[in-house]
Amino acid sequence: MQRNGEMKLGLFLVQAGYSEGAWRDPSVPANGGVDIDHYANLSALAEGAAFHFVFFADSQSVVEKDHANIARVSRNDGFEPITLLSALASRTQHIGLVATATTTYNQPYHLARMLASLDHLSRGRAAWNIVTSAYKSEAPNFGEKELPDHDTRYARAREFVHVVKGLWDTWEDDAFIRDKQSGIYADTAKMHLINHRGNYLSVQGPLNIARPPQGYPVLVQAGASDAGVRFAAEIGEVVFVAESSLENGKRYYASLKEKVRAFGREDNEVLVMPGVVPIVGRTKQEASEKLQRLHSHLDFDLQIGLADRVLGSVTELRSMNLDSLVPETLPQTNFMQSRQKLLLDLAARQKFTWRQLIHFISDSKGHLMVVGTPDEVADVLVDTFDQHAADGFNVLPATVPGGLQDFVELVVPELRRRGKFRSRYSGQSLRENLGLQRPFNRFTEAGVSSRP
Repeated sequence: MQRNGEMKLGLFLVQAGYSEGAWRDPSVPANGGVDIDHYANLSALAEGAAFHFVFFADSQSVVEKDHANIARVSRNDGFEPITLLSALASRTQHIGLVATATTTYNQPYHLARMLASLDHLSRGRAAWNIVTSAYKSEAPNFGEKELPDHDTRYARAREFVHVVKGLWDTWEDDAFIRDKQSGIYADTAKMHLINHRGNYLSVQGPLNIARPPQGYPVLVQAGASDAGVRFAAEIGEVVFVAESSLENGKRYYASLKEKVRAFGREDNEVLVMPGVVPIVGRTKQEASEKLQRLHSHLDFDLQIGLADRVLGSVTELRSMNLDSLVPETLPQTNFMQSRQKLLLDLAARQKFTWRQLIHFISDSKGHLMVVGTPDEVADVLVDTFDQHAADGFNVLPATVPGGLQDFVELVVPELRRRGKFRSRYSGQSLRENLGLQRPFNRFTEAGVSSRP
């Protein structure tokens, strides 16, 4: 099945917005991170515009290194994603619910059960953003001194997902007959143990909840390192990527789809959705003024700390000459390898100084940023979509609710006018709305004996 000419849109929600200083904007509720009504209102705004999903990132630690930076950020006062999305499931009807959860510091049985529960609670709207932990600060929270190395994290992740999918297949779709007359609640001939013994995990099963309505919640992935791209091509169904260059985006898109086919999958089974930070004004001047206002809320030392983390914690930017050119290479990081490479490549093309790169990272963290009128923003999105650098976009408003309202009220109507975005939902489940197939149960598909 080929693309129908309409892009997918997701909403990446950070409690105050994607800009580091967003919480200081007068229009942003300062306590939004722990206000369910704030998230419900944002989700309703996105659902009213027929967005495909809302997406929540996560980490298992406070990632800033020092008290001065911890004191200036709002991200350390927010809900855990699955808990939050379970609450939002009852306050939304159609929009998909994407929760980030790490395979490094979780157990597959726990996550399989929680995500299956979210899929049931939402009647088939759950998705799992599969990540490996990327911050050194997470390890001590789980009794470790260091993160496992990059390749080991991905090897565990691959095995972890295999186990979770097997647990979701524990019960055939019609296993729970709930027959009051006979007194039989479940047909155990349709129950299967995974009995997994692997390099990293040992899980028997069965899972104690029925198979998710979608078969599996939609599998989302965001790695762009070599290991991450292989993982996305093999397992992912929606792939988030950071890319500010159209030509590089086209190369990534073509390369990923080629790898998808190498795994025996079809192009349309994996949707590529780059992040975009839109700063929208009714005039170019208004959009520029909004960006300048965001800059006024940013502390430069905080920007340095952010750049250091995004580059993989291999630099000491505070001790550098910030007006010198960024080198072409840095020591390889054990953390976000793909983001480091993306930013160094960009700095080389643009001949950035360290100061310029720090400001760039502060604005977009490497994602596409578009500052302009609704027509100008739509032009960039449509061109990126039409040139096969994207199947859609993960929208990262710099502030919420204001940045989201600007996009919904100004850009979405322009995309619809051009025939590039839908006006209503086409199905009940997230899979239906994304055009993704419901997966078969591995045990029935393989003709496994019905008795565990």
